Amino acid sequence: MGEPTVTTQEGRERAVVPKSVADGSVPDLLRRLRTPRRPRLWFEILLIAVSYWTYSLIRNAVPEQRAQALRNADWIWQAENRLGVAVEESVNHAVNSVNWLIVGMNYYYATLHFAVTLGVLVWLYRWHPGRYAATRLALFATTGVALVGYYLYPLAPPRLMNGAEFVDTVMVHHTWGSMASGDLKHMSNQYAAMPSMHIGWSLWCGLTVFALARVRWVRLLGLLYPAATLGVIVATANHFWLDAVGGLLCLVFGFTLTRVWYGGLPYGLPREWARERARERVRARLRAARSAGTAESAEPTGTLGAAEAAGTVGTAEGPTDGTG
Repeated sequence: MGEPTVTTQEGRERAVVPKSVADGSVPDLLRRLRTPRRPRLWFEILLIAVSYWTYSLIRNAVPEQRAQALRNADWIWQAENRLGVAVEESVNHAVNSVNWLIVGMNYYYATLHFAVTLGVLVWLYRWHPGRYAATRLALFATTGVALVGYYLYPLAPPRLMNGAEFVDTVMVHHTWGSMASGDLKHMSNQYAAMPSMHIGWSLWCGLTVFALARVRWVRLLGLLYPAATLGVIVATANHFWLDAVGGLLCLVFGFTLTRVWYGGLPYGLPREWARERARERVRARLRAARSAGTAESAEPTGTLGAAEAAGTVGTAEGPTDGTG
């Protein structure tokens, strides 16, 4: 369909410009969507629950292409051996010989992946509400693009390879929690190892904590967490180290999308939503005044500065917990 037109008294047709375009409300809508604002608790809980349910549903709905997944695993393992970087089996056997260490890693793999990620989301919601939506978008985009990897490149984890001598540490030590071994193995797609979301999520957590925390030892923990996760996924034979590279690339995509949408990395956005909302209201009043022909020719920054001095724009830095 073409654009709507009207016929003028002179008999000429002209296009009718939609009111939403003529008055600039479409750009205003985009600007409002990109403006940091306070997240709603009920909406965030619902969004996270529905998103994870959808992610699990799609991930597990990807056909378990066992034969192709095993061929891909053999190819990766042979390529690593040719390059002299096939360290997974040695690490797996070495750590498996230390009972308390490998049992701890099994529980680490099964629990911290979810607990730490949710913990960081709660921390962002409470102490960095202005950065919450953008940082959450990076996490969701990282997870979403991983689904494409699961579909296009089915991959068996090392512990399921034919002819290899990897130890399935969950099966051997009878620990709880793996969705890919024992009685729970039918609830999860065992051939969705590339990319590793244990790495994608742990890197997201680590970078977020390192960038935003103020206490030095907390920032250090942020860096150590993804490094420890890499050791765990290899030692438990759940991933090749190349799966971690896949998780890193997914995270790069997530942050790139966030930067495009918000115009910068989430950590550079205002910590609080109130200041930006107040600035936006001042700008809206200035635009309305100009359109009515009553605005003076002063620069907007001067008006904003005067508004801040008068208390119109608050310094809503909010409380700190010592790590914010």
